Amino acid sequence: MSTIYRTGTLALAVGLALGTSPSFAAGFEAVAEKKASVERIAVLGSRSAPRSVAQSPVPIDIISGDELGKNASSDMLDMLVGAIPSLNARAQPISDAASLIRPVNLRGLPSDSTLVLLNGKRRHRASVIAFQGGGINDGSQGPDISVIPSVAIKQIEVLRDGAAAQYGSDAIAGVMNFVLKDDADGGSISVRQGSYYEGDGDSTVVDGNVGLPFMKDGFVNLSFQIKNADATSRSVQQFEAQSIAEAGNTFIQNPVQIWGNPEIKDDITLFGNLGLDLGDDKAFYMFGNYSKRNATGGFYYRNPHNRDNVFSIDGGETLLVGDVGLATTGVPSCSWSNATADDPLASSNVSANVPNVLDTADYQAMVADAHCFSMNQIMPGGYTPQFGGEIIDTSLTVGTKGEINSGVLKDWFFDVSGSLGRNESKFNLSNTLNPSLGLDTPVNFDTGSYIQMEKTFNFDLVKGIEMGLGRPVNVAMGLEWREESFEIISGEEASWKAGAYADQGFNIGSHGFKGFGPETQGRNDRRNAAAYVDVEAHLTEALLVGAALRHESFNSFGSTTNYKLTAQLTISEEISIRGSHSTGFRAPTVGQANVTNTQTSIVGGNLIQSFLAPPTNILSAFYGGKELTPEMSKSFALGGVYQHGNFLFTLDYYNIEVIDRLTQSSQVPVLAENHAQLAALGVVNPELISAVTYFTNDFDTTTQGVDVVANYNMALLGGNTVLSLAYNWTDTRVDKFNVATTDIGKVRRLEEGIPENRATVTIAQNWENLTSFVRVNYFGEYFATHADDTCAEPECLNETGASAVTIDAEVSYLLNDSITLSAGANNIFDQEAQKLSENASGEFGAQYYESGAFDYNGGYYYVKATYNF
Repeated sequence: MSTIYRTGTLALAVGLALGTSPSFAAGFEAVAEKKASVERIAVLGSRSAPRSVAQSPVPIDIISGDELGKNASSDMLDMLVGAIPSLNARAQPISDAASLIRPVNLRGLPSDSTLVLLNGKRRHRASVIAFQGGGINDGSQGPDISVIPSVAIKQIEVLRDGAAAQYGSDAIAGVMNFVLKDDADGGSISVRQGSYYEGDGDSTVVDGNVGLPFMKDGFVNLSFQIKNADATSRSVQQFEAQSIAEAGNTFIQNPVQIWGNPEIKDDITLFGNLGLDLGDDKAFYMFGNYSKRNATGGFYYRNPHNRDNVFSIDGGETLLVGDVGLATTGVPSCSWSNATADDPLASSNVSANVPNVLDTADYQAMVADAHCFSMNQIMPGGYTPQFGGEIIDTSLTVGTKGEINSGVLKDWFFDVSGSLGRNESKFNLSNTLNPSLGLDTPVNFDTGSYIQMEKTFNFDLVKGIEMGLGRPVNVAMGLEWREESFEIISGEEASWKAGAYADQGFNIGSHGFKGFGPETQGRNDRRNAAAYVDVEAHLTEALLVGAALRHESFNSFGSTTNYKLTAQLTISEEISIRGSHSTGFRAPTVGQANVTNTQTSIVGGNLIQSFLAPPTNILSAFYGGKELTPEMSKSFALGGVYQHGNFLFTLDYYNIEVIDRLTQSSQVPVLAENHAQLAALGVVNPELISAVTYFTNDFDTTTQGVDVVANYNMALLGGNTVLSLAYNWTDTRVDKFNVATTDIGKVRRLEEGIPENRATVTIAQNWENLTSFVRVNYFGEYFATHADDTCAEPECLNETGASAVTIDAEVSYLLNDSITLSAGANNIFDQEAQKLSENASGEFGAQYYESGAFDYNGGYYYVKATYNF
């Protein structure tokens, strides 16, 4: 039994608390109705009174907290993907820091094109940037939704429409609003245990929620989640590693490289939501979170014969042999190295193009010479770096809201708030080395940190004004000030240092993920101020129209003004049509403009070391980098709603044109003929950089699609049955791109990397003590590629991924008034993901395409016990 905390003042200001504002009359009259059907009432998308989904002039999905709990995954993203067909999220097992934070896509656009709100207030973005984001997410930097536990959520509202004119930057694809629970009593605690059918990926989740009264007229609602999950592996042994092992190298692991989910340890999240009636039609609110987790995943395997700048510098023909004397005194002393002061990159006399270099007499003689060495002495079987990170996420929002009772703004409702959000990613690398340090290299490194911090202040006003239209015209206006900063903290010296053997061709820094050096350390920030006005009116009883205008000014690249127009025409009690047109923008993040990173990528099936630099960096500018500018968009939408009794049907078409779209460039080769010129400009060791990438406004796209949603509630089989259908068709076309920095493979991944067709059908059945649901998920065809390889030639690793159907199911039994037992499975029939060909599988050591539309780990089952109080 739970009592929801409500007062007249909070009901009036519910929209203000969520970044929207109800009119005075609607506040009191709708309280009872909202309490009875809270999961179908949304405040998103309108600054007038909260509305049902059918009455909204823009398409909105509403997912209740109970629905989120009906999913095997402990990750909020998986839960949302199962409920919203236009939302996609995929695991990225080998993708630098993006392995730790999974990007999402709404309506075929990157994750940072969807604005995320918490209780209606802008949520800060993650510090991690998806450098290898699988095509559509390349370079995106969106909020980390996975830190929000479902146990803390009352409902989620998803606005599927461009809304930058209402909410500001990032709302090109839409807006997601996570509404925290606000119960003043009662609560729950649950334990969930699950595992994949393959017998790995065991996970345990303990979560809880409690509502408490706060003083006389307030509430405190607290939630927690503790999660641990083992890693998974869907790997096979690589051909090249198997060949070396068969030749007698006993140091080869089997498999040498893991494709699967990272290990999650000590994932702890705390959320709090507080509200207090201050009297005199005023209220105080405060909410925030503290979250921390550790994750460890894999990188690419380094072959002990041919990995460039570690074991060889000539493609594996000869072993890279270090000359101790040349490095320490300037005089060559190693008889097996041909390096000289004039030619430090000369090949050695030890052949690497052999079955097993460790067994050759030349290698053994070289090792016996104290003036010589190779990295095989530390890593005789090659190595696969393990990439890990500790993610710490914190936020706090404080505000007050209510009615102004005197003065020039008498009878206006206000909301004044301030928010602070911080996300820090501390990176580490193990089972690797800094080859330029020679045999003195460590094998574990702290590689540095990214810190994203955002401060936001809002002042909002709203009032219903009589203008002789039968209903008050809702007028809202407000001001917003934001500061966003991105900071890089350098790693330990060994992770970035150019050691004595760098001139002989040995790689600089921790291999796989070079630590951030002093030259990259520092903080960059940006400030912007915004003003908006939003008007909504019933011109007639049947015609609702709205208009919004927003102006934002940035201290870095100027100003932008955007507008939005909406309309809904009620044709009858059952049928209405709606439409919208808007302009929008997305400002490049401070991180995208200033981040530095060294990464290993697959290009044309080969591993290369590429350097990501700010677009105005010397190296980037040499190869075409320019100052970033905002993306600009135009959006059109037209739809209809049919509601008859317990049946609801909506159909919406959308068209989104994005100009000067921002992304990470393809790898631009650093050419040997440019090395001298680059060195003269100040680029350190350009010969050790295979390619450079940078962020750029390089192409224009048009995305169009159709959303269909249908729900029917009926009595069946002695209980209550809810049938739900959600379908999405999305088509993206690249209208223009720069061939110098964007290859055709990346274009195809943008256009076809996610399924054009996606659908879910859910049947939920409730009896007195027993509930169950079955969800059928359909995924259409897509362009299947592996990892970050964007090669689109016929001989490259890609194909059209087949459509597939997965089925999720759960059954719950109410043991008594307090205890509920549940069991279920995701992908209950273990539908197999798109498999790599035998040759490709052996080349990369993976069983499935990493870019698949659903979890390639296969079926997952779970049991859960919940205690309600």
